[in-house]
Amino acid sequence: MACRKGGSVFTLGVFAAMVDKFPLGAAMNKGLTIRGAQVHAQRYIPELLRRMEAGELVTEHLATHVMPLTEAPRGYQLFKDKDDGCVRAVFQP
Repeated sequence: MACRKGGSVFTLGVFAAMVDKFPLGAAMNKGLTIRGAQVHAQRYIPELLRRMEAGELVTEHLATHVMPLTEAPRGYQLFKDKDDGCVRAVFQP
């Protein structure tokens, strides 16, 4: 809905289920290009971890909710419902 007419939408990630509430009519009326791909983790993760270890890449802001592993069900529910501003729940063993 936020993409301009003739624009492109790219989805990166791993999706296993059907997607509902997708505004296909709006995408068609705007003439959007829609593409998607899997994450190329094996290629990029080693370099990202090296940069994190060297302090070149800051990631703390990505973990909006850090909690013990015992609270995982609550964390997944917060993420699913987007409650309390949850962007990513991180669990500590």
